[in-house]
Amino acid sequence: MPGISMELVFLLEQILNGLLVGGYYLLLALGLSLIFSLGGIVNLSHGAFYAIGAYLAVELTKHLGFAGALVLSPLLVGLLGVLFERFLLRRFYSADPILGLLLTFGLAMVAEQVIRMVWGAAPLPASIPPAFKGQVVIGDFLYSRYRLLMLGVVIAALVGIWLLLNKTAFGRVVRAGVQKPDMVAVLGIRLQPYMTAIVVLGVGLAALAGVLFAPISGVHPAMGAEIMTAAFVVVVIGGLGSFWGVVIAALLVGVVRGVTIHFYPPAGEASMYLLMLLVLMFRPRGLLGERIERFD
Repeated sequence: MPGISMELVFLLEQILNGLLVGGYYLLLALGLSLIFSLGGIVNLSHGAFYAIGAYLAVELTKHLGFAGALVLSPLLVGLLGVLFERFLLRRFYSADPILGLLLTFGLAMVAEQVIRMVWGAAPLPASIPPAFKGQVVIGDFLYSRYRLLMLGVVIAALVGIWLLLNKTAFGRVVRAGVQKPDMVAVLGIRLQPYMTAIVVLGVGLAALAGVLFAPISGVHPAMGAEIMTAAFVVVVIGGLGSFWGVVIAALLVGVVRGVTIHFYPPAGEASMYLLMLLVLMFRPRGLLGERIERFD
């Protein structure tokens, strides 16, 4: 019986870790999905903002502590997103989609090289805040305090975004713009300012993920490129244009990955791709994908 009990405890820890990884993917995938849904651009540079958020957090933590970095880094990256949308993305909303892909792919490569020039190619150390070191112990169950903090921040961010999109005038316009941009235009509402806000929100969430996961995943120049594949997998599984589709997909991918690692560790990474294949076989638009249009 003790062996069975310990096995269940370890499985529970893996499921919680899976939910945490799912939250990590969620912060990145939500921004990707929102930017594509409203602007029609697949932002291949999204991982660059994640990496910049992590690097800024390392610098800001030296002067303002972790709490200051957690707040300020996403805000600064969000301001960078204003420039990104105003001077780059805005030119490609009504252009051939391949041009947007090429632009954001090139920007991702440029951002990675700029990071190497500014901070060097070697990884930077990022430590867990002293207040959140250690474990929470409940019987045989052990779990990191910092990971619980991360889960709390992810849940708070998710609730905030849901309230913004579903309980405010801003959210109503964004949802209408995703489904019927022509109708919104007929009503005399310009979607351009809303698109800027969505880009700021999307890249800010990516930076938040970078801040939270820097102490766990490490900080290095290629970190943005490494996470993008998983983020796209989540968006594809969830379905473009669907808030809850992306949420469900992120948590599903995280839990499936965690459980697979528990039973067969070598297949942990491959499990998300198999899950994507199975979903697309039966739901080509993803779990809750919607038909969407681009605005001009």
